[in-house]
Amino acid sequence: MMPPFDATPLLRATTALRLRQLQRLDPAATQSRLLTRLLRRAAGTHFGRAHGFAGIGGVADYQARVPLRRYEDFWRDWWQPVYPVLVDVSWPGRVPYFALSSGTTSGTTKYIPVTAPMMQGNRRAALDVLAWHLHHHPRSHIFGGPSFMLGGSTALERVASGVRQGDLSGIAAVGVPAPLRPWSFPPPRLALIPDWDRKLDALVEATPASAIRILSGTPSWLLVLLERLAARHGMPPLPALELLVHGGVPWAPYQDRLRPFLPPGCATREVYAASEGFGALADRGNGEGMRLTLDAGVFWEFVPVEELGLAAPTRHWVATIETGIDYAVLVTSCAGLWSYVLGDTVRFVDRSPPRLLVTGRTSYSLSAFGEHLDGEEIEAALLGVARARGLTIADYTVGPVFLGALGAHRWLVEPDAPADPALADHLARAVDAALIAANEDYAAHRRGGQMAPPEMVLLPPGAFAAWMRAQGKLGGQHKVPRVLADPERFAAAEAALRRTSQGDLSRAESAL
Repeated sequence: MMPPFDATPLLRATTALRLRQLQRLDPAATQSRLLTRLLRRAAGTHFGRAHGFAGIGGVADYQARVPLRRYEDFWRDWWQPVYPVLVDVSWPGRVPYFALSSGTTSGTTKYIPVTAPMMQGNRRAALDVLAWHLHHHPRSHIFGGPSFMLGGSTALERVASGVRQGDLSGIAAVGVPAPLRPWSFPPPRLALIPDWDRKLDALVEATPASAIRILSGTPSWLLVLLERLAARHGMPPLPALELLVHGGVPWAPYQDRLRPFLPPGCATREVYAASEGFGALADRGNGEGMRLTLDAGVFWEFVPVEELGLAAPTRHWVATIETGIDYAVLVTSCAGLWSYVLGDTVRFVDRSPPRLLVTGRTSYSLSAFGEHLDGEEIEAALLGVARARGLTIADYTVGPVFLGALGAHRWLVEPDAPADPALADHLARAVDAALIAANEDYAAHRRGGQMAPPEMVLLPPGAFAAWMRAQGKLGGQHKVPRVLADPERFAAAEAALRRTSQGDLSRAESAL
């Protein structure tokens, strides 16, 4: 179904008002007021009464009374005992949705509460993405055709009266206002297909390629879609595309690979969104930082990464953040999350308005032997070495192994084209040298003989996709874990990937 008319003029008028509002927002005052509203709304919940919400007088008081919690803490102590019917537990009323989020590094499925106010906040943030695009591209007509959101299956499972759960994209699809549905693609009959490969084939067959104006999704899966669309329609596969919205994984490894599929003048805009809330969006150019969402239902806190494991870490908020420091992100939201450790790390490049870069995951660190590598260092080393040798990396993961009595890192790397296996040793030595130059702890362990040199295994194109398919995690918001710090999980992944690479997918599936 094609949109009945070009709605861009209406969108432009709406977003102009929104931009004026955004430019007037005072970050600290906005976030302080939002926290006060959240505390008042939830004061009568079980969680609110247990933490004395009614008597909390401000940010400092809140931080003194409400400790940091991870998902496992909330699940064990507050949500699991009454799941799936959460009524007045950590947010007033019944939680209508749970977003199923597979833990990238833990492998455990998470059940994240999603409420109507949270869906409203997400829609507001999504509108902001369009507002900044139109601000920078005033002649754009992004609502002159359909918007294509590439997500997982939108089918939601009914788990109790008034309670459904499933992929976040399915919950978002339910929340699309009726007047906007003619501008949304894919239609329900395609969006509901649970099998990723079958869904992708159906999408390629049905996509109105000449009309799509906006495309959004995770870069790794967008690349697969665009390759298949190009095989059917030629280049560029979506000739009217004006905006590509991406997030979920770092953009740098995919930027050069996606660019040839985009028509001239197509803009790209990064977002930082999670099941727990919409964090930030690009209001300027690539790499210039994403603007923190201040009034979309989430109060944000930031803990220096090195303090995250302390009993009383320093807790910053927008009034006290500093640039150039890696922070772990905490979420307090209108879905009943309170100082929840999100698992992401960010670094601010501006304070007013707050703009950030996503630098990795708190769990995306590798220190099995005391080497203290973070995700940013790991990715920079591999991609820098590959770029210098003219290689493009499609996917990778790294984990700890023991080579005799010494520990080491083993890299499982998939170039985007077949590579000479003999190149692996050269790449391993170059990555080793890059990490020695970048990280003193790693250098000390390598030079001191506590760690053996790293090993690298080059996998054939498609190996990681086959592995993800075997786990039922192909497509949508599923992502390849860049670091598997648990030796057992890494060993299992390596064994399955090696079998997959040898062409015996059925054995890989049975092993998982």
